Amino acid sequence: MSTAEADFSAPPEVLTFDGLLFDFDGTIIDSTDAIVKHWHKLGEEMGVDPNVILATSHGRRSIDTLKLYDEKKANWDYVSEIEGRIPREYGQDAVEIPGARAILENLENAGAPWAVVTSGTRALIEGWLHVLKLAHPKFLVVAEDVEVGKPDPRCYLLGRSRLGLDHSTSILVIEDAPSGIKAGKAAGFKVLGLATTHTIDQLKAAGADWIVRDLRSVALVGVDGQVKIEIKNALR
Repeated sequence: MSTAEADFSAPPEVLTFDGLLFDFDGTIIDSTDAIVKHWHKLGEEMGVDPNVILATSHGRRSIDTLKLYDEKKANWDYVSEIEGRIPREYGQDAVEIPGARAILENLENAGAPWAVVTSGTRALIEGWLHVLKLAHPKFLVVAEDVEVGKPDPRCYLLGRSRLGLDHSTSILVIEDAPSGIKAGKAAGFKVLGLATTHTIDQLKAAGADWIVRDLRSVALVGVDGQVKIEIKNALR
């Protein structure tokens, strides 16, 4: 099912969670054009068809992707260096996901418990936040923080821990990639899938509990110990 064919008309639903965990690329920003240019450049350097790399790289850590093609490059010093260059070199090629700026600013202003859990390095995420002037999360889980990337759930479990919610299962993960959706579900959390980078069928197969077009369908209702949000225009 294509996004254009999908029926995004489910009635509004107000939900309460202890905290929210956001993926970054494809969820908060869309840096597809920048990442394509980045992997084309690296693919040429490694003698690997960049389209082969791009077919499996979304939602995965660069260090895990590089291990498939050049073990010598699969180290954090190299990965942080090359990812840190992406916002500087291709900053004009990234945009925010519709609705992202508003929901993040509202969460931050309300003092809500939220964090970003990403497969990107700290250098990459800090770079994009600076370039796009988005609300900076107090809590951030990056590629270097976990031994195994998504779809392994450890990144999201660490995100929960950084919010000080170790024993809570009332966590909402917001994701665009099947690997991240699977990670959130494996952690025991509810997952909101955004149809920004993958097909509806892929998001369904990964186990998303709700599917929306983008973050314009998510609004903060209030914060009173817990976070109350409204999800509207979800997939029926």
